[in-house]
Amino acid sequence: MAKIGPVSFKYILHIEFSVGAVVDKPDVIGAIFGQTEGILGESLDLREAQRNGRIGRIEVDLHTSEGKTFGEILVPTSLDLAETALIGSTIETVDRIGPAKAVLKVTRIEDVRASKREFILKRAEELLEAALKENSVDSAELVNKIYSLVREKELIEYGPEKLPAGPEIESSDEIIIVEGRADVLNLLRYGFLNVIALNGTSIPKSVIELSKKKTTTLLVDGDRGGDIIITSFLQQGGHADYIAKAPQGMEVEELTKKEINMALRSRIPVEDFLESKDISVESTKKEFPPEIKDKVLHYLQDIRGSNGSILFNKDFSIIGKIPCSQLIEALSNIQDVYMVISDCIINDEVVKAAEESGVKYLIGRKALSSSPNIYVGSFE
Repeated sequence: MAKIGPVSFKYILHIEFSVGAVVDKPDVIGAIFGQTEGILGESLDLREAQRNGRIGRIEVDLHTSEGKTFGEILVPTSLDLAETALIGSTIETVDRIGPAKAVLKVTRIEDVRASKREFILKRAEELLEAALKENSVDSAELVNKIYSLVREKELIEYGPEKLPAGPEIESSDEIIIVEGRADVLNLLRYGFLNVIALNGTSIPKSVIELSKKKTTTLLVDGDRGGDIIITSFLQQGGHADYIAKAPQGMEVEELTKKEINMALRSRIPVEDFLESKDISVESTKKEFPPEIKDKVLHYLQDIRGSNGSILFNKDFSIIGKIPCSQLIEALSNIQDVYMVISDCIINDEVVKAAEESGVKYLIGRKALSSSPNIYVGSFE
């Protein structure tokens, strides 16, 4: 079988056929073009698609036996998978080749890129075996070298801060945030492609924004430094759904795949972590008068678990109910907000927005920040 052409082709249709007479390759190709013309319209017409380079040269491999012809047809395409499948099913409608009845059947759609990956792996294995035989090289050293090269190729730079990250950091619904570049490389080694690094205790703005759009797990070292990273991340406006830690005294960059999986399986909701560490910052400048608390006490009970916020004016009338994710924006746009009761975690960003909006009382599920100007507290 001739080699299929340009590397731009993504899929190859493999089609087996049989004909009740002796035919040649031009008969087969002519029947395909002739009997499929106009079926799928101009955009997927075989001749037009071939002229545009979306379908490559059709290859036919055949043999005859007892007055019949059998063989395989290869159709390379740069179309997407659905369009390639449509082309294949259309070719199956061809029922005559030359003077005789014919049967065509698509046996598989080959992903050329997958084939290349298989070739690369097999060739790497051959090269490794040859190197071991000829040079008596330490196999562990070679494997680590290969892993290192692969990880470096998968590593991308995310955001204006050019943060080390995996290639699926934007496309994945869930992300893992780690401390540094070495942590990212170690997770990439074991197939975790939705990972990004903070690169320090000053939390990058692009990570803060990304964490609000994804289900986020913060994976840190198993030491006091890890706890500092968690607190810093939350206080600077980062959003985390779960907290995961390396085993005591170990760093994420040195974990094995098994240890990483165990750490992620043992992750806990961020609320439980905050409770276990008793992380809360209460303002002492202003007291929360009992008469005000009495007016909103039932709201404090209702807000739990709602992931929402209630905004009040000076008369303690509700002027807005919004989800936690929109609280900062709402404080900037809604006038006369006197008190906020929220199921959110109160961090520096929320406190700043409340101060600028003239809020006097800010009550959240947890308070990670304080203010000399307004009352900041928690209902837990």
